[in-house]
Amino acid sequence: MRAFISLDLEGLPYIVSREHLFVKGALYPEARRIATEIVKVTAEALHENGFDEIIVADSHGPMVNILPEDTPDYIELVRGFPRPLSMVAFAKGSDAALFLGYHAKAGTAYATFDHTYSGASIDSLEINGVEVSEFLLNAYLLGSWGIPVILVGGDKKLIETDVKTFTPWAVGVPFKESPSRYAAKSPGMRRIKAMLREGVIEAVERLKKGEAKPLVTKEPVHVRVRFLRSDMADTAELLPFVKRINGKTVEFETKTVEEAYKVFELLTLAAAGVNAIVTR
Repeated sequence: MRAFISLDLEGLPYIVSREHLFVKGALYPEARRIATEIVKVTAEALHENGFDEIIVADSHGPMVNILPEDTPDYIELVRGFPRPLSMVAFAKGSDAALFLGYHAKAGTAYATFDHTYSGASIDSLEINGVEVSEFLLNAYLLGSWGIPVILVGGDKKLIETDVKTFTPWAVGVPFKESPSRYAAKSPGMRRIKAMLREGVIEAVERLKKGEAKPLVTKEPVHVRVRFLRSDMADTAELLPFVKRINGKTVEFETKTVEEAYKVFELLTLAAAGVNAIVTR
């Protein structure tokens, strides 16, 4: 069997400072060690419970966070940015997916680093009228391929909201409880590792019982994006099928979730380009 793991940083335990999140940050080496350890223990538990193939998509920032020399031989590691389908690249063909280090969507109170896909450009993202987090966006795409999300490890606020509401079959492993955007309380690493092992066992058991389901949204897909600034919407509107709603909001429709994901990915990259031009 094949498992797919998508790893982000902001929802990992102990990650509370912006210095954890970028390559030249003073605390980035610490974040890399934490990320690698979380992936390693999850992969080991999956391997012990019947998964002989494990694809890990390193999915934060430049997407080169995991230390490859510390990963097991049975892992295949997806690295680098930008890349098609971003956080779920190479997931097709997997029997189940697990999300690690995931955080709440933009505008969520009491959640560390709340944002949606790009904190520098996206104020909100709606799929078929539902405001989504990165968890929901990625789960919808995997669901369109028939892949269920069976475990989510991350910010407690995400697990209590989107995970519990939309994928009640998924095991939630809270890595942190956040009183504010830049602070959190996390269990000790030994306890977190034990929680992950127990969570993987339970998640695999639910999968084998047929309780885990792909999360599916209707197609064609209607997408609405609200940017942080109007110049980003100016640029998005250059695509002929993108309609301007107001100063910062655009919408469009695609035939499939995969097409919607790719267009949204392009719009965020274009917004990053605009931001680079006006702030250089």
